[in-house]
Amino acid sequence: MSCSSSDFRPSAKVFGENGALEEQKSPKFKKRETEVYVGNLPLDISEEEIRCLLKDFSPLHVHRVQNGCRCFAFVDLGSTQKVALAIQALNGKLFHKRKLYVNSNNRSPKRTPDVTERPQELLISEKASAQGFAGTTACPQLTPKASGEPCETEKSKTSFFAVPMEMRGSFLVLLLRECFRDLGWLATIPSISGEVGLLVTSTVPQTPFFWAMHITETLHQNMQALFSALAEAEERQPYLQDSAVRRGTRGLAEYHLGDYGPAWNRCWVLDRVDSWVVVMFVDFGRSATIPVQSLRTLDGDNFWTIPPLTQPFMLEKGILSSNQVIHRILKGKITGALNLESHILKFEEFE
Repeated sequence: MSCSSSDFRPSAKVFGENGALEEQKSPKFKKRETEVYVGNLPLDISEEEIRCLLKDFSPLHVHRVQNGCRCFAFVDLGSTQKVALAIQALNGKLFHKRKLYVNSNNRSPKRTPDVTERPQELLISEKASAQGFAGTTACPQLTPKASGEPCETEKSKTSFFAVPMEMRGSFLVLLLRECFRDLGWLATIPSISGEVGLLVTSTVPQTPFFWAMHITETLHQNMQALFSALAEAEERQPYLQDSAVRRGTRGLAEYHLGDYGPAWNRCWVLDRVDSWVVVMFVDFGRSATIPVQSLRTLDGDNFWTIPPLTQPFMLEKGILSSNQVIHRILKGKITGALNLESHILKFEEFE
């Protein structure tokens, strides 16, 4: 089941006439002076509703794009004059309790004021290398030296980390829709702030990204209810038939808690290779490769009423260099959300 209806597709590799492996890139949208960009639209909006929104400007064509938890559109108004009028009338206006971002579609990248409103998946994929679900890329950026400065033996630099695939909004939207049928969990995350305690469940080595449980009374109640239900269900839930194990399947499998031993947990199938399956343990934010025959069925919706226990975070300062912090509680404060992925909260640990 796909969670986006966009024409932005990743590059594909094909064999050329000489047998060599060649990369074939997807075509890019051609900018039109008569098109207007409309950003920050509701996820469930239809093209007809977008036409209605711009009805005063007689839209000729609407191209709606949903990418992860962002929705935007390119609308052809037929003339540059109508584009200017639409921007003047709609930019910054509230629509379904959302502030619209309306701009022309023919500006050069340097002049575009709404670069942060571009589809999050596209922005991240420009930085990330294709290293799979846990792939990250560190891109050092050297600070240019002004003329006349003395030669420095060590250049200052800042590292930028690409968001891991399983933490991106597009991935989580797909998982939530197929497992929980609800996107409410993602929508509530940006409202979290202040001092918190986080129980770390998984880290992405040598990066600032990690998964953790935000410790609250509600979390404690959900954990007790969920783990009790899964422990009772484990013995009576049948193993999945081999033919039923494929990408997108919901299931029950053992998750190993280090020194604490194994525990049965809800999981979602990412991929399958022969007799092995890659699953995402949704309550721990960690993927694992397990035998196909070890997966039990867990398709009843009653097992999926409690939202995921974990959510993604990013350290405001420093990186997580090892797995020693897993299953430990970090105390600190939430300092905001990541610009391109608003469901990832920035966390600063108390010293």
